[in-house]
Amino acid sequence: MLEVGAWNLSTFAAGYLTPVALATHAIALNYASVSYMVPLGVSAAAAVSVGHAIGAGDPARARRAGWLALALGTGFMLMAAVAFWVAPKPLISLYTRDPRVLAVGPSLLWIAAAFQIFDGIQTVCTGALRGLGETRVPMFANLVGYWVLGLPLGFILCFVLKWGIYGMWIGLTLALIIISMTLLLRWRKDSAAFALTR
Repeated sequence: MLEVGAWNLSTFAAGYLTPVALATHAIALNYASVSYMVPLGVSAAAAVSVGHAIGAGDPARARRAGWLALALGTGFMLMAAVAFWVAPKPLISLYTRDPRVLAVGPSLLWIAAAFQIFDGIQTVCTGALRGLGETRVPMFANLVGYWVLGLPLGFILCFVLKWGIYGMWIGLTLALIIISMTLLLRWRKDSAAFALTR
């Protein structure tokens, strides 16, 4: 709810910008959402695999399952980032031929490319931690990352400093970086500690 709510609020805020900014935001967010589906699926698999291993009393296997899921999720997101970076105009042109959107769109997809790996990390770590029975840390990480840091910064950059839609996305990118690093460190610590206690 915290993550989806943050992105929905950014879309609502983009409606107060120009139609071109809103259209570009919608297109870039659509691509980011499509790429997100793969680590989201891997995250669910990680939760199941880690949970089964913990239930079987094999914390070492749980740790391997979590790291493997992270490698798969971030590996895919790296490929998505490369696609966004290398071919932004062809991707945008699948939606529209409007030259104004084609002028703004590539820069927004480059920002999306910058956070792809972090989005993959935070998504898969959330599932892996769920397999360990840890759900509070991901919730608080999303609360602080998006609602305390990322969104306020995005609004300031967008509306106060007049960076427009780029400012909003920079704020959300910062949120993803903070959330992903927090959850990765938590997964590393919790999975190691669980292995030591069994």
